[in-house]
Amino acid sequence: MEHTYQYAWVIPLLPLPVIMSMGFGLFFIPTATKNLRRIWAFPSVLFLSIAMLFSIQLSIQQINGSSIYQYLWSWTVNNDFSLEFGYLIDPLTSIMLILITTVGILVLIYSDGYMSHDEGYLRFFVYISFFTTSMLGLVTSSNLIQIYFFWELVGMCSYLLIGFWFTRPIAASACQKAFVTNRVGDFGLLLGILGFFWITGSLEFRDLFKIANNWIPNNGINSLLTTLCAFLLFLGAVAKSAQFPLHVWLPDAMEGPTPISALIHAATMVAAGIFLLARLFPLFISLPLIMALISLVGTITLFLGATLALAQRDIKRSLAYSTMSQLGYMMLALGIGSYQSALFHLITHAYSKALLFLGSGSVIHSMEPLVGYSPDKSQNMVLMGGLRKYIPITRTTFLWGTLSLCGIPPLACFWSKDEILSNSWLYSPFFGIIASFTAGLTAFYMFRIYLLTFDGYLRVHFQNYSTTKEGSLYSISLWGKKIPKGVNRDFVLSTTKSGVSFFSQNIPKIQGNTRNRIGCFSTSFGSKNTFAYPHETGNTMLFPLLILLLFTLFIGFIGISFDNGAMDNGISELTLLSKWLTPSINLTQESSNPSINSYEFITNAISSVSLAIFGLFIAYILYGSAYSFFQNLDLINSFYKESESPKKYFFDEVKKKIYSWSYNRGYIDIFYTRVFTIGIRGLTELTEFFDKGIIDGITNGVGLVSFCIGEEIKYVGGGRISSYLFFFLCYVSVFLFFFLS
Repeated sequence: MEHTYQYAWVIPLLPLPVIMSMGFGLFFIPTATKNLRRIWAFPSVLFLSIAMLFSIQLSIQQINGSSIYQYLWSWTVNNDFSLEFGYLIDPLTSIMLILITTVGILVLIYSDGYMSHDEGYLRFFVYISFFTTSMLGLVTSSNLIQIYFFWELVGMCSYLLIGFWFTRPIAASACQKAFVTNRVGDFGLLLGILGFFWITGSLEFRDLFKIANNWIPNNGINSLLTTLCAFLLFLGAVAKSAQFPLHVWLPDAMEGPTPISALIHAATMVAAGIFLLARLFPLFISLPLIMALISLVGTITLFLGATLALAQRDIKRSLAYSTMSQLGYMMLALGIGSYQSALFHLITHAYSKALLFLGSGSVIHSMEPLVGYSPDKSQNMVLMGGLRKYIPITRTTFLWGTLSLCGIPPLACFWSKDEILSNSWLYSPFFGIIASFTAGLTAFYMFRIYLLTFDGYLRVHFQNYSTTKEGSLYSISLWGKKIPKGVNRDFVLSTTKSGVSFFSQNIPKIQGNTRNRIGCFSTSFGSKNTFAYPHETGNTMLFPLLILLLFTLFIGFIGISFDNGAMDNGISELTLLSKWLTPSINLTQESSNPSINSYEFITNAISSVSLAIFGLFIAYILYGSAYSFFQNLDLINSFYKESESPKKYFFDEVKKKIYSWSYNRGYIDIFYTRVFTIGIRGLTELTEFFDKGIIDGITNGVGLVSFCIGEEIKYVGGGRISSYLFFFLCYVSVFLFFFLS
């Protein structure tokens, strides 16, 4: 077993040869490398698969032996100071390795199909492979400075991937926003690391945990200083995991390609903050003030994320706010000391959210032939609807992922979210009420996403497909299903010898090199290439969806409770996960996860499922039934305009304000723009005026006065004695006047 642990250092390094080879080829032989670009996907998946197998082997050994292995190399030695570089293998590391590698492999396979027609295909694979490598290095780090090194690499890769399409101004602005926002947290993290190094003289976890076990309870050090340094460490996690108030970068990060959105939200960047708190959990749990702050920030974030997702129209942005809310659940669980439930929810949420994001990418691909390649239209749920007829596999997987995130048993997220809700009620009724209410909101907005995307009929609005008036494109059933009343039809049914096809009155010219502009319909008369209908994606994009569906269906069973009445610590229920996944120091099980018996579990499960079903029911009432709100084309147009709110959604001013609050992101971005962007710009302009007008003005004024005096004096020295005597008498007269007076 130890022999296997000694070679665990290869896990983060396995993808590097492929990354270096692709980079070398792009620099020195770009033409040949780009011509063979699809070949590079295979070694990228292969080497990451080897890392996954290695991670599974380490996890099996962890389950069987529950041992912790650390291997260190001396990096810098100077007198009494020694900086070491190494890796740490414990239950937390092993489970994160499996999570990162499995999701990473599926995202790479998906990316091969999603990015196949993009000019930056190889560049994308270089970035995403290095992103995965950086995250693997982060979770295996053995000390704080090593974590910070990989922490910054993760941030750099996210910057490159969010701004992958940097020629689009919105994408360039989004990656800059993510970079600047994360710099706030990263600066706090660096200060916290330096603070603990000043306290302990070491950067190793064991020294920090020694503080937690011995020094703090015995008042060996200044508790205020330790709390401040711990807060700075927590600030880094707040920015990375998009917690309030540093959450504003996460929705804009959706400007990157969809595969990277799935990887960021499932297993890499946002998971890094949760991992850091879990790694330093033995330190934080000894600081009650910090634990209270973590739980409070998590509670605010989970509720805020759910409310901001209620009225979003962009499918990826809605899922982004969902991620923000679920990360709030994890933070709340860590803050109340429920260590295992937080990590359990990290696992179940990762697979469900990866399924949803990759499913949204499949939806976007199906919409692009209809609305073009503008994200404002291809990702707008207002223009979708009825896609279940055309992309049934995507629809099925997306539905199961939606139900999982809603907390419907026996899907994955039910087990973890229900455990967090139960622990929240045990810790504080205040946290329990907010967490339970947010669970109902989660079911509402997630089912809203599903209904807007797949239910009803297709609501695509074209501006220039009709020569006389604006036309609309709607799905027409081959079996004669009528379109709802009030919907304009700009299509005529034409029967040809080879089959049945539908054409617009004015068919736009379709370029031959445009990807997936033509779909194929099969009828009883044969098949016919027809005008731009939604269609299912390729096998390389469907395969990851099906595998993630299996994870979504079955991964939650590792959290099913089983009786263990023989234990003497008062806990009657344990899970496979809690039996294996414990903090890296000797904490009692009671302090890290509250006790819940079977009766409480069933009671809480009934209440949480009832809330979820109620949220689903409300969403169906508002957005189901073939979308009676959207049957009027004018209403669709007004809904698509940014300045107008859908009047038929809300029946009074209060509901309109709620909609406006949600759609405008709680006005937080506007507040930041006015306070920080405009405020700092105004402050710099004031500083510039003070510097140039006052400081430079005084200096330049003295010089100007001296120049003027000199100019006047030079005319006095004209060489005439009579002039000298005249001025001399004037000076003497003035002097005598002031002296005598």
